Amino acid sequence: MQDDTGVLAGDERMLIDGELQLTGSGATFDVIHPASEQVAGQATDGTVEDMARAVGAARRAFDETDWSRDKDFRYHCLTQLHEALDRNKERLRRILITEVGCPVSVTGSQIESPIEEVKHWAEHGRDFQYLVDNGVHDTPLGPARRKIHYEAVGVVGAITPWNVPFYLNIAETVPALMAGNTVVLKPAQLTPWSGSEYGRIVAEETDIPAGVFNVVVSNANEVGAALSADPRVDMITFTGSTATGRAILAAGAPTVK
Repeated sequence: MQDDTGVLAGDERMLIDGELQLTGSGATFDVIHPASEQVAGQATDGTVEDMARAVGAARRAFDETDWSRDKDFRYHCLTQLHEALDRNKERLRRILITEVGCPVSVTGSQIESPIEEVKHWAEHGRDFQYLVDNGVHDTPLGPARRKIHYEAVGVVGAITPWNVPFYLNIAETVPALMAGNTVVLKPAQLTPWSGSEYGRIVAEETDIPAGVFNVVVSNANEVGAALSADPRVDMITFTGSTATGRAILAAGAPTVK
């Protein structure tokens, strides 16, 4: 919804296993427009249980589909994503301004630039050589053929901050998708719509399969902590404070994320 001040509310829903949805209890939290300090709208307040479902969906999508092995299909999907984001860029810009309070003049690097990076990563994945044969070389134990086989890590959890949120949502998730990983994105509490709108576009305008990309929106710190600690998550990507980074490292240490 857009009002006469230019404030534009984003999608309230999160994306789990291919479905745009609200949390089971129906709970929401307010999103504040920093310039006016007024409520601009609401976002669904996801739970630890929602996060567990999202991680489970990402795990199944990685283990049971060809996403990690079919680079041509990934190129197709990421090309769709680039085109869809470009079609939605003015809506994304208004949502960014509403959430962050930034002027229009600084949104080019936060909207157009990351959208173009999606195209770059799609093409990079299309052209990348996942198997490199380095030939036969002498070793102390005799001749040996050396090959490098690049493969996806698995489930990647992405935790992003409130500043330049759309840019960082793209930067932390699209390279992971390009490489064949599945992703669970937890956007910052202050800027949930830059994540939820991203999820809406993936669900409605691309062929990215259910479970490959998930977005869990929440105002609760324990939801991000659950993502960091879940043993089904293979890697965490994070941008934010040193204190939060220490907590994420500690939560992920038992499973060496």
